[in-house]
Order: sequence, then C-alpha cells, then structure tokens
Amino acid sequence: MAAISLLQWTSRAEWAENKRILHELLASTTRSRDPEEPHLVVLPEMFARFGAGEKAQGQFAEPAGSGEVQDWLAAAAEKFNVWILAGTLPLQAGERYAAASILFDADGQHVARYDKIHLFDADVEDGTKSYRESKFTRPGQSLQVVDTPFGKLGLAVCYDLRFPEQFRALRSMGAELIALPSAFTEVTGRAHWLPLLQARAIENQVYMLAPNQCGQHDDGRHTWGHSMVVDPWGRVLGVIENTVGTLTVRIDHNELQAVRKRMPVQQHNQFEVRFIHD
Repeated sequence: MAAISLLQWTSRAEWAENKRILHELLASTTRSRDPEEPHLVVLPEMFARFGAGEKAQGQFAEPAGSGEVQDWLAAAAEKFNVWILAGTLPLQAGERYAAASILFDADGQHVARYDKIHLFDADVEDGTKSYRESKFTRPGQSLQVVDTPFGKLGLAVCYDLRFPEQFRALRSMGAELIALPSAFTEVTGRAHWLPLLQARAIENQVYMLAPNQCGQHDDGRHTWGHSMVVDPWGRVLGVIENTVGTLTVRIDHNELQAVRKRMPVQQHNQFEVRFIHD
C-alpha cells in the first residue's frame, strides 16, 4: 500500500501567500503519517500563482531546475519526507513559457517533468468567457510515465482530460495511476469533471489522481474544486468538495491487477494510438 494525498485550495496571485497555505497543508497531511510508508502529494494546476492573468505567468517563469518555487518544493519534499508532484508552474521556454508539472522525490531530487500538451483555447459561459492558453504557453511534445514507489505514474494536466487517446497512450506505456493537476472552471467542472475522470479511469483501468483549484480567484475566475481519486473500476475513493483541504487515500495494487485480470481490455483492444509528435 502507498499513501496518495491531494491538496486543494484557492491559489492567489502571489507566491508568498500560496507558499504559506501549501506549507500548512503539507504539515497537516503528513502530521500522523507512517514515515516508512511511501507518500505522494499532488498539487493543483497553477498552484504557485493564479489570478494575475496568463501573460503575467511568463514574468515569473523560472529556468528548468532552479528558481525560488522549485527550490522551495525540493526542500519541502525532503523536509516532509514525501514525493511532491508540483501541479504546474511556468518554466522558461523561449517566447512562450511551458506549463510544467514537476515530480520531486522524498530526497528533494527532480525526477520527471511533463509539459501540458493540450492548451485550453475555448469559449465558456462564465465570467471570463474566453480562454486562450496557447497565446502565452508553449505546448508540450512528449508523454511521461515514471517508475515510483506508488506504481507507474502517468502525468497529464487539466484540459488533457478531454483527449482519451492521451490516456490510452499512457496506459500502453505502463501507467497504473495517472495524476491530473487541474484548474477546471466551475462551469465545465460542474458539467464534465466527474464523468470524464470516471471514463478515463474505467477505460484504462488506472487510478485517476485529480487535484483541482477551487473557489474565486484574484482575477474573478471561479474553479470547481471537487478534487478526487477514482479507482480502476470507476469508484470515487474520496472527494474534497469546494473548500480548502486535503484528501488522503491508499492505493491497492492488488485491486488494480484484479480488475485488469477480470477484464483484460488492453489485450482485447484492436486499435493503436499514435502520438503525432513521435
């Protein structure tokens, strides 16, 4: 067994305030943990700064491997003896920044990085109306599945959820659980968050680890919250509604293997998924 914790809060535009909240949540979720048990903590998308606008994110973009936020996360992972998947933070990538999801191990070492592939260019019937992530964000061009003490961890972010081929590809690469740091809007989250998470979990027989932003942010945007873990049978193992909080569950790999054995969809599948950037 391994412990998985999701953290949910309403990220503000300033790193100092988000850092304070993040430290409190990390301390809370690890206070009574077994130090010998592997523990993964997953943060939501744009956890460090949210609400100053997409363009402003680029002003705070750090070089890969160093910077105030990355250094703090590495130190926090070591201090609390946990693996941390840092939702997304902007990293320097030329004229546009990359929305990077970075995995740190319990020694504070950088283990993996995934850059968000599918960018949210959409019109939504909410207060923001129009979202154009691609204007300032460079899309990623590679998939990531990482060997960890929790199993083979696939990485995805938010809007990726609407593209089932990506999750099929991650499963074909061996993924047993897939993390999806998100900032799903209230409108789209209310309509689609739960069914999409259950579909991706059921289709690919994986655990879906989905922390989300919640509440009203400094720029007026509203996010849906409802961070949750969904098991390979589509059952919701736990959920944080629309409030600041943490959720900790334990992953049962015996159950995962049992589901895959009873219904071996990977072997039955007659279609091949090809990533266009291969």
